[in-house]
Amino acid sequence: MMLALRGRSLVGKLRAAGGRHRLSVASGSSSHGKNKFRETVLLPRTDFPMRPSGKELLEKELQIQRECGFSELYSWQRNRKGKEFCVHDGPPYANGDPHVGHALNKILKDITNRFQMMRGSRVHFVPGWDCHGLPIELRALAECGEEAKTLSPVEIRQKAREFAERTIERQRAAFIRWGVMADWNNCYYTIDKQYEAKQLQVFHKMFDKGYIYQDYKPVFWSPSTRTALAEAELEYNEQHISRSVYVKFPLIKTPSGLTSASDNVSSVHALIWTTQPWTIPANQAVCYMPNTQYSVVKCLNTEELYLLGTECVDSTAAILGKQFEILQTVTGSDLEGGVCSHPTIPGRESQLLPANHVTMVKGTGLVHTAPAHGMEDYGVASHHKLSVDCLVDEDGLFTESAGFELQNKYVLNEGNETVIQMLHAANMLLKEVEVSHRYPYDWRTKKPVIIRSSKQWFIDTASIKDRAQELLQKVQTIPQSAMNSMLAMLDRRTYWCISRQRCWGVPIPVFYHKETAEPLINKYTRAHLIKLVEEHGSDCWWTLPLDQLLTKEVLKKSGASDVSNFVKGEDILDIWFDSGISWAYVLEGNVADVYLEGKDQLGGWFQSSLLTSVAVEKQIPYRKLVVHGFTLNETGEKMSKSVGNVVDPDVVINGGLDPNQDPPYGADVLRWWVAESNVFTEVLIGQNVLHAARDDVFKLRNTFRFMLGNLCNFDPETDAVPSEQMLIVDQYMLHLLQDYSTKITAAYKEYDFGKVTRLVLAFINRELSNFYFSIVKDRLYCEDEKHPKRRSCQTVLDEALDVITRSIAPILPHLAEEVFQHQSNKKEPLSVFRTGWIKASSVWKKPGIVEAIEGACAMRDSFLSSIPGKNSTEYDLTIIIEPCLLFELMEHLQDEQISSSSQLNELMMASHTTLLTRVPHDLPIDTDFIEGKFVINLEGGDIIEESSYKVIVQSATKERCPRCKKYTSESAQTPCPRCLEAIAEKWNT
Repeated sequence: MMLALRGRSLVGKLRAAGGRHRLSVASGSSSHGKNKFRETVLLPRTDFPMRPSGKELLEKELQIQRECGFSELYSWQRNRKGKEFCVHDGPPYANGDPHVGHALNKILKDITNRFQMMRGSRVHFVPGWDCHGLPIELRALAECGEEAKTLSPVEIRQKAREFAERTIERQRAAFIRWGVMADWNNCYYTIDKQYEAKQLQVFHKMFDKGYIYQDYKPVFWSPSTRTALAEAELEYNEQHISRSVYVKFPLIKTPSGLTSASDNVSSVHALIWTTQPWTIPANQAVCYMPNTQYSVVKCLNTEELYLLGTECVDSTAAILGKQFEILQTVTGSDLEGGVCSHPTIPGRESQLLPANHVTMVKGTGLVHTAPAHGMEDYGVASHHKLSVDCLVDEDGLFTESAGFELQNKYVLNEGNETVIQMLHAANMLLKEVEVSHRYPYDWRTKKPVIIRSSKQWFIDTASIKDRAQELLQKVQTIPQSAMNSMLAMLDRRTYWCISRQRCWGVPIPVFYHKETAEPLINKYTRAHLIKLVEEHGSDCWWTLPLDQLLTKEVLKKSGASDVSNFVKGEDILDIWFDSGISWAYVLEGNVADVYLEGKDQLGGWFQSSLLTSVAVEKQIPYRKLVVHGFTLNETGEKMSKSVGNVVDPDVVINGGLDPNQDPPYGADVLRWWVAESNVFTEVLIGQNVLHAARDDVFKLRNTFRFMLGNLCNFDPETDAVPSEQMLIVDQYMLHLLQDYSTKITAAYKEYDFGKVTRLVLAFINRELSNFYFSIVKDRLYCEDEKHPKRRSCQTVLDEALDVITRSIAPILPHLAEEVFQHQSNKKEPLSVFRTGWIKASSVWKKPGIVEAIEGACAMRDSFLSSIPGKNSTEYDLTIIIEPCLLFELMEHLQDEQISSSSQLNELMMASHTTLLTRVPHDLPIDTDFIEGKFVINLEGGDIIEESSYKVIVQSATKERCPRCKKYTSESAQTPCPRCLEAIAEKWNT
């Protein structure tokens, strides 16, 4: 009883959703011929092109950019009211032509901005460029050839500036061509005077708070560019080959916890393993793990005694090809007080010292420690007050202090070789083994770096990172895994080397006393230098004489008098500091809604922005981080000009020399590629990927063309049908359209643009092309132009056209504008972007009609699957459902027993449909039945009713109508009653 009541309620909703549409059929015949009938069919009419290509496509996109005001759109939206939404642009580096990595990043930002703008926000997006640093300096010098060797710092800076400015113009032109919305006349550049002055202000604020200091400690050093590097300037070669060595360090003072194992053998040797033999001359200690076991072993091959980690005994013996016998095992702490002699330098001692960084994963469990050439080594030296002597110069060559045998030899090749030979000569080398391992390279020159102690300027990130990590965990990160990576990177970062030994950048604003080398930097020097930079730019550090940089007044206030006692510093600031303070210049005290960059910025710009902002403002400069992957070719390989597998975005848009191999795809295909990719992993691009993207865009164009063609002469203001008066299938489509709109909006909000493209394609292919368009063509083409049934369908098409156009607009702005301009009901050619987001109405949401349509579709699918490849109008159907809720629903779609014009028959796509509650008695014995079941789910699953149905498929009994081609006419020469009514008023000539 309850099910029956619920069923009647559902049917009642259907009746409220749409009434019956009866037609008065006019009888009679016509003597007009077939061609005349064909001319009365309302076929789609539009000049919207389906597959523009080549020059036509490219000219059309440029025309749309001009006529639809692409260049004015950003300023227009800034001048309206609305909530501010800020995407802060991480500045691309001005050292090369635009590439697909730029396209991925800039288009992702533009999709975000256009969506937010259409939703009513005032988008704040100021594009920028990172203009200083070694990559630009090297490119500029390379253009100069041999002349580069004679250039002064001022000349080098001028060449670098000119190179950066030329690069910016090429990149800017590309970004505009891609349809990226911005005020391209008002960007930010790290070489602007005001930007440089702001950078020095941030530097001094951090200096005043004690976060910036000078120290002598090991840093990553690039011999190929003669400068210190930050972690973010490294890339790691996973297949680097090193000459690793196993080396003996003779114990000359036995620790108290280690007793002599035998009086008849030679003394014990501490056994170490290192992949950097060149650092052994700088050895100061051998480190062990305090709480781990160590063993004295006897080598049965040589009778020598070795000390090494107990866990490493078997693996070390295997590598050395020796047999070990354990004589004694102690705890690491028992090694305290032991001293070794240096393996190559007579008289040099190396203490046995505890250290937390020692592991048993590789090597021997004892670690050779050279404080000048290792971060952890330096920590040990600081704690135990060991010497930190660097024996290597800026070019990576051993200095005179390293001794005659090593002097002027490059540490990574001939230096390594010489040290190994010295170990061999001293009988301290047990074995050399080549190992392939992960090793840091200079990201600019692609050459290996070393760790080398030198006097540099640092930021004390250890004092900032706790607060930074606390704030960072409140930031939403997409994908979430990126948060863990960034927190881990911050955790490992105790300091940040910010000084560089080059000239193309912002100078570290410090003077040094000639005799004491003490730095002079205070509020007086700061104020004066910032004023000079605001007026002249950072060039003043190189162009103005010292007495103008350090005036008498400044000296007096600083407690000094003679400028000749000072020299200016020659270091510049790390470019990550350059770009990292962009929040101070661009955001002006506000917080960006989004930072959106590649995953390499987890250790780069994301971090430098975070650390500088937290240090100065005690706040994080962004609310959300969106992190995308890198671009690779179709086979997942890194793109390289030398390999010849680079995909150039300019060629993607405009085509290559061979249009058959590299056809012009236009900007929208490039943008679709960006959106459809899973950008949170590595992003693949190539001809197959681009061709598939073009096919997707063509599918969209075809869908738009169908809708535009069938909306010819439709004016929604006068012709639209209220949703409650529509046919049920039309109301069902609005219901689906409303659900589509909700999902599309949610996907945009989540930055899941790949999901947006999947939703779009699924809707146009499944709900529209395969379902709705196939069943309404007859209604659109053959009903009277103003018939309520046709107007009902046109109303849906008009709404669907508008919703889908807006839903793809952020991704495909050129196509969206083109469609918008072709809509015949638009009173003026406004930009779609100036008219807001999707306007789907909540009134469209009518779940009560879903069961009726989906039940009919289940029976239709059973029918169509039984006639593969055949025309469905060649058949009449009989549907048999015993009295139940499903029958009531079908009865509402067809209130007559048999009909050629009911909503149910339209859904079935047959010529006639008969709806019965029992099998007819007069059926032939050999009649085939299609049997099926449909489950009606009510009240969210609280009530479920399974209903059975039978479908009988029979050849149509009437003749084919010469107009609508359905088998509904009494004569093949005479239109069917429906068609006669449709053409009655036009048939009097």
